[in-house]
Order: sequence, then structure tokens, then C-alpha cells
Amino acid sequence: MSRASATAGNQPKGLANLFRTADGKNYVVTFILVCSLFLLWGFCSGLLDNLNKHFQNSLKITKFQSGFVQNAFYMGYFLMALPAGMFARRFGYKSGIIIGLALTAAGAFWFIPATQINTYGAFLAGLFLIATGLACLETIANPYTTVLGPPESGATRINLAQTCNGVGWISGMFIGSIIILSATQEVNVSNEKLYIPYLGIGIAVAILLICFIFSNVPDLHATEEFKGEAEGKSTKPLAKRTHFTFGVLSQFLYVAAQTGIFSFFINYAVVNIQGMSDQAGGKLQTIAFALFTFGRFTGSAVVGLMKPHKALSVYAVINAILMVVAMAGGGWFGVGCLMASFFFMSIMFPTIFALSIRGLGEHTKLGSSVLVMSIVGGAIMTPFMGWIADKGGMKIGFAVPMLCFAVIAAYGALWQKLESKDARE
Repeated sequence: MSRASATAGNQPKGLANLFRTADGKNYVVTFILVCSLFLLWGFCSGLLDNLNKHFQNSLKITKFQSGFVQNAFYMGYFLMALPAGMFARRFGYKSGIIIGLALTAAGAFWFIPATQINTYGAFLAGLFLIATGLACLETIANPYTTVLGPPESGATRINLAQTCNGVGWISGMFIGSIIILSATQEVNVSNEKLYIPYLGIGIAVAILLICFIFSNVPDLHATEEFKGEAEGKSTKPLAKRTHFTFGVLSQFLYVAAQTGIFSFFINYAVVNIQGMSDQAGGKLQTIAFALFTFGRFTGSAVVGLMKPHKALSVYAVINAILMVVAMAGGGWFGVGCLMASFFFMSIMFPTIFALSIRGLGEHTKLGSSVLVMSIVGGAIMTPFMGWIADKGGMKIGFAVPMLCFAVIAAYGALWQKLESKDARE
């Protein structure tokens, strides 16, 4: 790929060209198929918060213990992301997707015997297995969207695909609240029906697995990747690519900020609005997630009109300001600021991802693995945010995402210089 990659702002005109590669092939059908994977892992993630509350009631465990729902999920991602990238590099995108779907289906169907075993460990094992499968899919699907068309519009495609992730997340929360949380209002709560949403996931994943097995999913390469392999050359090592290493840090901090805001939104609302119940706070958060999804949809247009790194920096600065206002204020205005932050968080994960893997060449799949591993930031930083909130109050806890957004804003502002420097050396 030429130096046009660094400009990232000269987007091709017309929707048809968004999925057309240099050889004239159009991959819109493949893109739609891959978007189903984004919908899948969004739906599975949306169920997690429901499970936390459900297990507190059904298994009589503490909030600290129920937090291992997220830890099991994050650890599945953390441990599987690197092997998934290595597998995809050796056997191709399609094989990696098939393995990921198989692991996800196995974890989903495991919930059927898990309800009979009825122990916390059995349920966590299922969540961990699902997460290993989703880690494969996310490691592969994110960079794959960037090569299903012109390289300069990669950030636009990944933001468009991530819109499906937002839809899946809201759907998972909504369906989970009906099937899972409704049972916790009974006098004798149990896990007998917990397999129902996961049985549905297992069947859906099995259908997707068949579709991918018999579909033509070409093993496309980034332009630099193809060129490097064809000439037998090795690109600059990942550790020496500053635009990538800074991107990994930014992704780590973004997921930390996102998870912290998602986790403590209801706490903030209940503390800062008199008479606000947990249930009412949950409804407000559902609206906030709708803003998040809308932001991802419009974000595809934003990064198509602006240079992606500039859009990232602007959105991050706005979110840092919103955190400051939420910390200084309170009441409905403070809650409104947190809700607005969902919209401005929307483009961050996919845009950081696309910017970080730009120009990695033969290291693209490995770089993708490292970026997916960086989501462990949500597991590490969120308890720290909770600890600060315990010591200084809920408002002060939002200093953590404020600092995270400040670093992300710096990455967006410096990205073009860092990427240009990496390309020259």
C-alpha cells in the first residue's frame, strides 16, 4: 500500500466502492456475513450483566463473587487471542472463524448440562469456553473488515460492522432481562431455565458455522502484508512500531473506561438523583446503550468524512470533558453527561483498532491478537475505579475514565506523525 494509507482521509466515493478491492472484486456479501459475527459477540456480552444479578440470587453469592462472571469472560479473551491470531496466520481467516464458531457453540450447549450440575464453577466454565470462541472471532473479524475493500476506508468498514455489535449488545441485555432476570423475582429462584438463551445461541452459531463452511470466504491480505510475503521481506517488528504500541495502550485504556462507565452508571444515577431506583437506572442505561449503537452507526459516516485519527481525538476530548462535568456536578445533568459519553465512546474501539493495525504488513494478524488481548484492561482497571469510588465517593471514581480518554485523545492527535515515522524506518 502506498503512503495514502497514512492520510486515511481520502475516502473513496460511493457505497459500492466501499467493498471493492483494487482487482475490481466486490465483497459486500462477505462483509454482511462477517457482520453476523459482530452481532453474535455483542449479544453474548449483553447477557453478562444479567447473569451477575441472577447468580447473586440463585446461588446466594456475594457481589464480589458474581464479578467472576466478567473475569471468566475477559480471561477467555486474554488467553485465546494470541493463539487465535497465530492460527489465522497459519491457516487463514476462514479456518480461524470456523474454530471460533465451534468453540462458541460448544460453550453455549454446555449450559444444558451445567444447569443440571448447578454449580457456579460449571457456569463459569461455559462462559470461559464461549469467550475463547468469541476471542477467535473478534481477533479475526476486526482486521478482516479492513481488507474487504480499499485500505483507506478500513476504519469506515470496521465502524459499520461494529454497529451490529451494538445492536447485539442491546438485544442481549433486553432478552436476558426477560428470560434470566424475570426468574429472580420468584420466591424460589433457580437456574433450571438458564440454558434457554444459550440453547438459542448454540443453534444460531451452528447455523452460522454451516454457512461459513460452505461460503467463499477469501483469505485476503492487507496490501503491505501481501507485498511483504510476495517479496519474501519482513516488515518492521511490532514492538518498534510506535503507532501500534501506543494503540495497544489506548485500546487497553479505552476498554477500561468503557467497562467502568458501563459498570457504575446505575450506581452514579442512584446516588445523584433523589428517589432513583436500580430499575429506573437500568432503564436509563438501556437508553444510553441505544445512543452507543446510534453513535456507531453515525460513526461510520464521521470517519468517512474526517480523518479517523482526528475524529478519535475529538470524541476522546469531548468524553474527557463530560467526565469532568459528571465529577463536578450531579443530578440529571451529570447523568445526562454520562449518557452522552456512550455516544462518544462508540467509534473508539473500532477506530483505535483500524489505526493500530495500519501498515503492519505480515504482522497484521499477530497485531490483531495483541489488540484483542488488551481488553483485559476492563478487568484490571474497573476494580480500581470501584476502590476509588469506595474511598472518595462515586463521582470521584470517574477520574479513571477521564484520564483514559485524555491518553486516547493524545494518541489520535499524534497518530499521523507516529505512523509516518514507522513507515519511513
